[in-house]
Amino acid sequence: MLHAVWNGLTHGLRDKLAGFTLISLASSACGAVLVCLAPPPEPAAWPYIAASAALQVAYQLLLLRAYQLGDFGQMYPTARGTSPVVVALVSATLLGHSPPAGQALGIAVVACGLAGLAFADGIPGRTQLPAPAAALGTGAMIASYTLVDGSGVRVSGSVFGYIAWLFLCQGLVLPLVAWARRGPALLIALRPFCGRGLAGGVLSLLAYGLVVRAQSRGDLSTIAALRETSIVFGALIGAIVFRERLGHRRIAASITVLAGIAVLQLTSAS
Repeated sequence: MLHAVWNGLTHGLRDKLAGFTLISLASSACGAVLVCLAPPPEPAAWPYIAASAALQVAYQLLLLRAYQLGDFGQMYPTARGTSPVVVALVSATLLGHSPPAGQALGIAVVACGLAGLAFADGIPGRTQLPAPAAALGTGAMIASYTLVDGSGVRVSGSVFGYIAWLFLCQGLVLPLVAWARRGPALLIALRPFCGRGLAGGVLSLLAYGLVVRAQSRGDLSTIAALRETSIVFGALIGAIVFRERLGHRRIAASITVLAGIAVLQLTSAS
């Protein structure tokens, strides 16, 4: 829910680069505070932190581009829906973390529901391809840093220290990119969006902090699928806040996502 809300806040801003810049600044500031309070991560975790920070910067840039080109109701589920399938495949083939049959079924059902949400309005034409391409690239980055963090947090010795340094490092890059593009004019562009942008940054840190905490204790592919419940909240935000058409197909796809989550919960409990 937190992830869907901060994405909705950002998409609702006219100047999306300014919004993403504020989110990054807020995340970095929160990370700086946590760095002073949390034990530092073990040396073995630093390569993971560096790799994840780079991947998260790429994720932010691709997500920014997707929101500049497309509608929230299509870009958000496409970006989020790509991740659990990629994570499950890579976890099974490269990391040897194959989920049990029941959990694999649940992940497959979730993925089908997410695909239904993303393409409920049909397959995009050639002129519309840059937007979903950016969203798919965003999903690939989500899957990549999910796998990196899932391994890194387990060797960090300090979950909160890992989160703190990760957000401090990655949060500084996008503001520098925005400054290089806009210069001093960026400061003027930030003023109208300060409240929502900074709130989005805090929500972003809380949302991903919860995910990393879960990754330190549970199965990566299951967590990656469960976090995609944000798609359901995103579909509701798109319909209620942005007045985008929900329709029977999106409702059916949302129910499919919930059914997949139920399968995951039942198989995890058993």
